[in-house]
Amino acid sequence: MPRHPPRPHTPEIPVIAGDEQPGPSKTQRKHEMHALQDLGRTLVELDPARLATLALPERLVDAITLLRKLNKHEARRRQLQYIGRLMRDLDPAPLRMAISAWEQGSDLERARFAAIEGWRNRLLDEAEGLDAFVAAHPGAARAPLAALVADARAERLRGAAPRKFRALFREIKRIFETPQD
Repeated sequence: MPRHPPRPHTPEIPVIAGDEQPGPSKTQRKHEMHALQDLGRTLVELDPARLATLALPERLVDAITLLRKLNKHEARRRQLQYIGRLMRDLDPAPLRMAISAWEQGSDLERARFAAIEGWRNRLLDEAEGLDAFVAAHPGAARAPLAALVADARAERLRGAAPRKFRALFREIKRIFETPQD
């Protein structure tokens, strides 16, 4: 049976106070690079007007514009890597904060839209819906709202085009936008 030669002993290197800690591992650096590429992908998907509000270097804006024009998968992948490489020179925190603020704003807008639709449906479907709406929004004029609700209900029964239905939505939206005292 062949015998393996003994392994040489490697002495441990003592850590001297004040020595610098090693930098991030290769895996950590790769995670950071992928995170920058993901942020770059988010920037590419942004509306051009919003992208213009960010203080981005011209080279990065040009790279994003070029990526939007590319159709081939491999070309897009390489361009996205290039964008990630350009983003290494930027502080990603302000970009992430701006994007997060825009996303929260759109979430709030969707919730507001859903609330307006909910009130419109409640006004049309429930007899006490108008009373509940006026109680929730004291600044709302009851008579014009009641007329719009009656017209929208009649329109629905006739199967006509939803003009009053939309007008009711616009009126509820106006009431939502009016500051409450």
